[in-house]
Amino acid sequence: MFNKVNCSMTDQQIKDRAEELLAQLSLEEKVMMLHGEWDMIGNILNHGNAYNPVPICTLGNERLGITPIKFSDGPRGVVMGHSTCFPVSMARGASFDRELESRIGDVIGKECRAQDANYFAGVCINLLRHPAWGRAQETYGEDPYHVGELGKALTESVQEHNVMACLKHYALNQIENSRFRVDVQVDDRALREVYLPHFKKSVDAGAASLMGAYNKFDGDHACESKKLQTEILRDEWGFEGFTSSDFIFGIRNTKKAIEAGMDVEMPLPIEYHNKLLKAVQDGEVSIETIDTAVSRVIKTLLVFENSPEKLEEYTMDMVASREHTELAREAAEKSMVLIKNNNNVLPLSKEVYKVLVVGKLAAKANTGDHGSSNIYAPYVVTQLEGFKNYFGDGVEIIHLDEEKVAEAKVQAKEADCVIIIVGNDAQDEGEFVVPDEEGGMNMPNLVAKGYANMGRLDEFAKLTPPEGSNEEEKQRSYTGAIGGDRPNLSLKDPEIELIQEIGAINPNTVVTLIGGSMIITHEWDHIVPSILYGWYSGMEGGNALPRVLFGDVNPSGKLPFTIPEDISHLPYFSSEDNEITYDLYHGYSKLDKDGNNACYPFGFGLSYTTFKYNKIDVLKGEDVVDVKVAVTNAGKVDGEEVVQVYVGMVDSKIERQKKLLKGFDKIMIKAGETKEVIVKVNIEELKYFDTEDMSWKLEEGNYIFYAGGSSDEASLLTVELTL
Repeated sequence: MFNKVNCSMTDQQIKDRAEELLAQLSLEEKVMMLHGEWDMIGNILNHGNAYNPVPICTLGNERLGITPIKFSDGPRGVVMGHSTCFPVSMARGASFDRELESRIGDVIGKECRAQDANYFAGVCINLLRHPAWGRAQETYGEDPYHVGELGKALTESVQEHNVMACLKHYALNQIENSRFRVDVQVDDRALREVYLPHFKKSVDAGAASLMGAYNKFDGDHACESKKLQTEILRDEWGFEGFTSSDFIFGIRNTKKAIEAGMDVEMPLPIEYHNKLLKAVQDGEVSIETIDTAVSRVIKTLLVFENSPEKLEEYTMDMVASREHTELAREAAEKSMVLIKNNNNVLPLSKEVYKVLVVGKLAAKANTGDHGSSNIYAPYVVTQLEGFKNYFGDGVEIIHLDEEKVAEAKVQAKEADCVIIIVGNDAQDEGEFVVPDEEGGMNMPNLVAKGYANMGRLDEFAKLTPPEGSNEEEKQRSYTGAIGGDRPNLSLKDPEIELIQEIGAINPNTVVTLIGGSMIITHEWDHIVPSILYGWYSGMEGGNALPRVLFGDVNPSGKLPFTIPEDISHLPYFSSEDNEITYDLYHGYSKLDKDGNNACYPFGFGLSYTTFKYNKIDVLKGEDVVDVKVAVTNAGKVDGEEVVQVYVGMVDSKIERQKKLLKGFDKIMIKAGETKEVIVKVNIEELKYFDTEDMSWKLEEGNYIFYAGGSSDEASLLTVELTL
């Protein structure tokens, strides 16, 4: 259970103890264990932050010593208090670095425990199907294998500190503005091969919990989908932990949710509690259904509470400690992706006297969206502050925003280098909490209902927004959230005009892109010699950027998504439709299918050195295929390379993608050195889902193994193997 091999209790002892506790609980006590008790009023009064400054807890059962679930959100770090703010998950996805993500999970586990949380709902592994998705920054990228590997690394590392990891949002959550109502249609094969394997990977690794999504799947809300919550998750995958709902709007029907397998309503008792108690008393829901949900919670707690502690104690001085913030800087450095570097403009010379930094975002603390993943870090180093920290008083740093184009033209001629900082912030993309016009989906009313069920409605009434506020203003007064899906994948017009006006003036010019997803560059990328993805780079991102641009760090990030030559090459996306259909193809697999080339392919990223792939060979074992490839660092700078292995099939009898990522490793190679890299491909990863008998099968035949530095087929070495 949960891969907790060191738990001091056997499975039978856990089962027996859970049954013993269950027998002592009254019906009301059982029901009371299945919902959160979010105290937003107390949070505002005591912390000035309504959402999650301290754990959001369930009640547990004090009489029997059953610990509450103590929730903290993520994934940029621990949302509570003033924790370490890491780069967003999409940036960390660009690192392609499992070991780095494990170290980040280690910090998150420590900071959760230091602040009294035992449940981390920050393993965000929804697939990036389309880059317009407003919450793209919270996942790792477009590829199921890649997302699954990093999600697994985070899950395992967090749980080493006996913090229960929660995977979200299960499942098919890839649109933001219509997420409360959109019905996703997807066949059984695409569901299991494209949209669920990354969830299963973390479940197999021992994840304690999953959070249901808001959207519908095949007519049912995900939190009320028996197919998702029971038939696939428990019956097919053998999951033994508990599930929790997404917040406030996740559950619409009490009976349907609990019978589908949704165990815990978070963060307030809106559809559970009194309604659930009455449903049992009226014979609409069986007591056995309640016992099953409560038993899952108890068993999970027993496993984590009876496993050895990694540390003797967890103290507040760990939170945002120097060691942790230095890791945040390292993560930012390893995440940045260099996509253009004509004439080896980068790294810039450190022998400079005047540096021009242009763009208002350079002076803004900009770590990502302002929804549930927002971290209130003790400090945030902006890019402008980072350059000043890097050079001290010996170099003149000039900062101008987009409105001062004329002055920027003059300064660009005189500066030793020009760094243009452009992109997005929380106004442009992120979580969008305001539901569409829909009966009963009014956040203040639902929160009030939760407070009424907790017997504290009078407290909530004190926070009622002023009369006359429109519905959106009322709801945002409780959340502060903005963002949503992106209507435009390009930069803003003033930013484009700025680059067009000054980008060609100084030969030492670099554009740094800030954001959590793809940004189209075709309007201006021919003008500038160098482009770097800087992402929402966390609290230390400002210190990381100059270290990359001026050569202290050799960039090693790779794009975790495909940038097409034309946005028409992307799959269909809408924030307004009530229904959408997903299939096997998106990202690089769709480009392969349609015969379109990428502007910048998935897995692509430049370095300050050159890596050459010399030969490829494969060796079949019982369960894995070893893909051996010789990689030479042909330059003069040590660097890390992400060796990627894709697999396709010759003359397959079924419809399938031309090639899919099935292995990668990030390797340090010294200048002039050649390394034989072995990337292991699990044969299980090559199976397809047969919808006729609903099982996984390995098709016999010839497989093509591709190895290289990106998904660009022209640059990949190939070899065939019969399986």
